[in-house]
Amino acid sequence: MKVVIFPNLNKKNAHVCAIQTCEILYKENVEIFADNQYKDFFNQKCGITYGKFIDLVKACDVIIVIGGDGTILECSKIVAQFNKPILGINSGRLGFMATLESDELCYLKEFAKGNYSVVRRMMLKALIVYKNGQIVEHSVLNDIVVAKAPLCKIADFEVIMNEKVISSLRADGLIFSTPTGATAYSLSAGGPIIEPDIECIEFTQICPFSLFARTMIFSPDKVLKVGYSSSKNTDVVISFDGSNEVVFSPADELYISKSDNYIYFVDVNTYNFYNSVNKKFMQPLKSEVEG
Repeated sequence: MKVVIFPNLNKKNAHVCAIQTCEILYKENVEIFADNQYKDFFNQKCGITYGKFIDLVKACDVIIVIGGDGTILECSKIVAQFNKPILGINSGRLGFMATLESDELCYLKEFAKGNYSVVRRMMLKALIVYKNGQIVEHSVLNDIVVAKAPLCKIADFEVIMNEKVISSLRADGLIFSTPTGATAYSLSAGGPIIEPDIECIEFTQICPFSLFARTMIFSPDKVLKVGYSSSKNTDVVISFDGSNEVVFSPADELYISKSDNYIYFVDVNTYNFYNSVNKKFMQPLKSEVEG
């Protein structure tokens, strides 16, 4: 088995976790690779071969991501095009997409023996058609957020499907998320939790100027067109999984649909979605109430 280590060394425990991961896998005769930038962070005992990350991804079996959800999202932008599975190890705070916590590295021995399963998660595609004719495409694992610029006033948004307006509202912004992204920004904006195995498009408003605005769920075959207007003709911005922010003007067009790409996650600990929801969302709340 060949694995690529992708650690976020800005995380407090990621360095130690990455070294422990490599030591365990090395003893299990797993071939370990890492990007050239990490040469100074690992000792020779880890048995790591270095190279260019994208070339290593092409040749490996699994990418092991060590960090938080943001690290997994960053890695997914590259990995999706090669259909290689990700094993996430959480060394951050929430780490909702990670299969293992940093204190569960013992499961790596079973992983090395091939005792694991792979689950598939859908992605979204954003197609931006600019007024000058330029077309740009982005794929995301979590969400596409269309929001007013920081100093702008509230904007008027319109969502169209099959040439019919399905939502016309004044708000700070819109969130279009996958079921995986339902536990991220959309959840904090009042959206529901969705089983990640389901394929659908979730649409949630950010601070809508309405008493009756609610999240809407669309089947994965739908294509949504997004536009907006502003009294001062100001721009809004679009972000993709919390990064790669671009400016969006009233003359531009945004189309959101299910992506042809998927992300694959390795499960070595019989990952249970509802156990994770309870552990990461409910138990801290219970502790605060009981405390």
